[in-house]
Amino acid sequence: MWLWIILAIVVLIIIFVVATYNKLVVLRNRVRDQWAQIDVQLKRRFDLIPNLVETVKGYTKHESETLENVIKARNTFLSATTPEDEMKADGELTKAMTKLFALSESYPDLKANTNFTELQHELQETESKIASARQFYNDTVLTYNNKIEVVPSNIIASMFNFKKEAFFEANETERENVQVKF
Repeated sequence: MWLWIILAIVVLIIIFVVATYNKLVVLRNRVRDQWAQIDVQLKRRFDLIPNLVETVKGYTKHESETLENVIKARNTFLSATTPEDEMKADGELTKAMTKLFALSESYPDLKANTNFTELQHELQETESKIASARQFYNDTVLTYNNKIEVVPSNIIASMFNFKKEAFFEANETERENVQVKF
């Protein structure tokens, strides 16, 4: 009789460990999938940037520093090897793109250029998709990190070396107050 009780307890423990492990794997894969979704949107943005820069070049001969900063930030992101490096580089690229779009205020001909306005619209649409993907990524990371930290799944997570994932956070530039002048 005791043997059957002990055997039943062992089987239940094994079932719990396997189920928890599988859930952790599913959540970790979901986090990776969401990061890939951000990458897809960022790739779209990167594909649009050279076209935008070329359009702006024709109108802004003496604004080469701004254009160089955009290209430099884009290349920094492309050479990033970890999600943390990509997050940091993305913040720099966003900052450079903001300056690039601000140029259109100084160049009315550029602002009226159909190609520029279409590219700007596509980039703004892409930025909106990136923001949504970041939010969904962070929600997924929260679920995964919670599962790793709460009892009893934290025991299984530590046994199988599951690590917390980083949230996609705004950089210091994005946290600054926006200056509105009339």
